[in-house]
Amino acid sequence: MATSRPFIVDAALSAIAIKFSNPDVSLIADRVLPRRPVGGEKFKWLKFPVEDSFTVPNTLVGRKGRPNQIEVGATEEDSSVLDYGLDDLVPNSDVDAARQQREAGFSVYDPEARATEVLTDLVLLDREIRVAAKVFDLNTYAASQRVTLSGTSQFSDIVNSDPINVINGALDSTFVMRPNKMVIGQLAWTKVRSHPHIVNAVKGGNLNKGNATREQVAELFELQEIIVGSSFVNTARKGQTAAMSRVWGKHISLIYQNSVAGPDAGMTFGYTAQYGNRLAGRIPDSNIGLQGGAAIRVGERVREIVSAPSVAYFIQNAVA
Repeated sequence: MATSRPFIVDAALSAIAIKFSNPDVSLIADRVLPRRPVGGEKFKWLKFPVEDSFTVPNTLVGRKGRPNQIEVGATEEDSSVLDYGLDDLVPNSDVDAARQQREAGFSVYDPEARATEVLTDLVLLDREIRVAAKVFDLNTYAASQRVTLSGTSQFSDIVNSDPINVINGALDSTFVMRPNKMVIGQLAWTKVRSHPHIVNAVKGGNLNKGNATREQVAELFELQEIIVGSSFVNTARKGQTAAMSRVWGKHISLIYQNSVAGPDAGMTFGYTAQYGNRLAGRIPDSNIGLQGGAAIRVGERVREIVSAPSVAYFIQNAVA
């Protein structure tokens, strides 16, 4: 008797899920906490203690003495990936009707492929929300490496605020590594790029009006990249009127990112441990419609990790 497989991974649908990218949705999670492969559902990752880099032992060596020994490294932490996925029910009648339309040359629509794209979009948006919540969380950072702006100090006050001094001070306040990237919400970025201090600094003179580009601001602060989060999410409960809000708030995180670091080597602000590729497939279900159907499932196994918060600085409520 054949073994019943409740979830059948489909190579074609998995290829769609892996390669799918919605050009109309600007997601930055993979740039902020890049994906790094791990060998299993459970894995170990390195946590870097700040004290290893600043505690200097006695280095004096006697004529016949032995130098003091130290152990430089990180502590191993245990973790595991989490499963994230969604289903969409597709009746067989829809699949058959779409196939007939394609064969007749009237359409290219494939309901299972379309379901895979929509599900992938939502799985990635959910990841965007998780990453934003972690990176823009005040508690992710040490008390000495975070500041909350209010009133006239917020960059939306173009008369009294001083974004250049605030950001310069933040960049000089991290340990070991100076941040090389700025992660900023769209509403904060709109105010920062048009702030008179920023515009005058990158364009020269006393223009007081205009917009600086991401490249100009990155050069001004000696950063590799400005990463702007501009995606939206519907926060209303199902059945209620849509209530759209920004995934990335009015904050700024300055992070050091090591492009080759991962769970087993290298110091970096954070990354995403990923086990296997994103997958997609179908679960046959005779209870879908009159002719049965299938649940199309898309999912991935990941865990977002901040491994070295000491190489980052957080500016909360950068604008009002």
